[in-house]
Amino acid sequence: MAIRFQASELSHAAASGEAVLELLRSRRSMPRVRPECPPREVIEQVIDAAVWAPNHHLTEPWRFIMLTGEARRELGEAMARGKLARGGAIDPAKLDALRRKPLRAPVIVAVGVIPASRKPEVEIEEICAGAAAIQNLLLAAHGLGLAAIWRTGEAAFDPEVKAFLGLPPDAHLLGFVYLGYPDGEPPQRPRRPAVEVTRWLGWE
Repeated sequence: MAIRFQASELSHAAASGEAVLELLRSRRSMPRVRPECPPREVIEQVIDAAVWAPNHHLTEPWRFIMLTGEARRELGEAMARGKLARGGAIDPAKLDALRRKPLRAPVIVAVGVIPASRKPEVEIEEICAGAAAIQNLLLAAHGLGLAAIWRTGEAAFDPEVKAFLGLPPDAHLLGFVYLGYPDGEPPQRPRRPAVEVTRWLGWE
């Protein structure tokens, strides 16, 4: 049986597709956000979007740890403890700056991945699924009028930080998404045209 679409349905689908493409093109990492905390129900929408990311065999390996208020300060202390545990000469001023890092945004989302298997082909799939969840999160935040930036660094590999977040030692901590309301205009950073990084095989 042939499936026929009404012109209005096709028009709506095209408009929705354009809206999604514009969301993708207009999203930017925002390093500066205002201090006021978005409502929890808005943050919940962002996380709800994250869990619709694709993942092989529906393992859903992602874990989200939501930090605000004093929990951010405790995260900073965990980062500092981890830095001290790694040893070496440490500038006290830099250590204090590390402690204050999580205070740069009112909400921080730490994103972990617990692989269903340690087989290399499965583990990389699980990490990719976690990264896809973060992309969903970033796009949802942008669509809801929030600003976000995904940060990693040494803390993302620190056992002390993992322990503070309640992640097992073999989990992957993919980083921290700083969330808030935008402070200023988003940076305009051009991207290379897709044609420069794409090969077409078997096309006319």
